[in-house]
Amino acid sequence: MKVYAGNLPFSVTDKDLAAMFEQFGQITEAVVIKDKFSGRSKGFGFVTFAEKASGEKAIAEMNGKDMQGRALTVNEAKPMEPRADRGDRGDRGGGFNRRRF
Repeated sequence: MKVYAGNLPFSVTDKDLAAMFEQFGQITEAVVIKDKFSGRSKGFGFVTFAEKASGEKAIAEMNGKDMQGRALTVNEAKPMEPRADRGDRGDRGGGFNRRRF
């Protein structure tokens, strides 16, 4: 079971994330999502548990828990929704629709 962990302090590393959740069961992966350009944490990550019951327990006990003054958001991870196609915005002029006479 994959669990979303949001509102993490920006100092949290992959190892820290795993350590926060290891008490609930066997973890197969723990990843903090980082900005691809700066490498800085985006403040959320994912923890994958070997068993669904472990993930459910983690959600029940960690959601809303305070960490360094931040209330964690912990829930079941959902598949990422496809982004809207940005290729065709219809304005064709970069936002400047002025006519010159």
